[in-house]
Amino acid sequence: MTQPQFPPLFTGEAVTGDPFAQACARAVEGCDAGLVLYDLAADRLRAAIVFAPEEPLQDALAALPVCGVGFQNALGALGPPEIAVHLGWDGPIYVNGGRCGAFRIAASPSDPEAEPDWLVIGLDLWLWPATDEGGLTPDQTALYAEGCAEVDAVELLEAWVRHTLVGLNSWSDDGLASLHREWGGLAHGKGTDIDVLGQAGHFVGVDERFGLLLRQGDTTRLIALTELLETLP
Repeated sequence: MTQPQFPPLFTGEAVTGDPFAQACARAVEGCDAGLVLYDLAADRLRAAIVFAPEEPLQDALAALPVCGVGFQNALGALGPPEIAVHLGWDGPIYVNGGRCGAFRIAASPSDPEAEPDWLVIGLDLWLWPATDEGGLTPDQTALYAEGCAEVDAVELLEAWVRHTLVGLNSWSDDGLASLHREWGGLAHGKGTDIDVLGQAGHFVGVDERFGLLLRQGDTTRLIALTELLETLP
């Protein structure tokens, strides 16, 4: 298998097992930002990027929608034009309406107002269905089952990191306005009733920090991105 090539400041390393958990462990040990750990299997693409933000965690977590938009841009460049990619606020990736994978996020410390020592975002993408009985899970799909069989997983990983870097640079140079516009056009379930983190309500939109605005009856609840942080052993 061809080894993926990443932009300057990013260093790739193949691992066996969960790249997300391993990236978090490496971040705790003090690895450099820009480390990309990945595990490319025949039916699954898993990867994680280590970041070292220079702003409070509540602001740094905009890296999650940056990575989501970066993935959509990457697949849009490599896949057929009819492929539709949408992003769930809490991490899921949808291809042609079916859940096809998800993003994960962890950071330390978890104080929203503190600058984190590290931030890790993981990507888990299903390439082939786990079973041929697709009718048993109509809400789930896999990339190659949606007409993307010609998309090379290595190239997709490379493109994801590359487009994510473009998004990070745009954020640094111009702020979050363009990210809000692009992510808003990809938001899965916006304007509908959803269930997220045990809360049910109407998905109104997001605030300036991409916190979820969930209307519940006569009130609107704000769920911050910090609620998505995973606690790892």
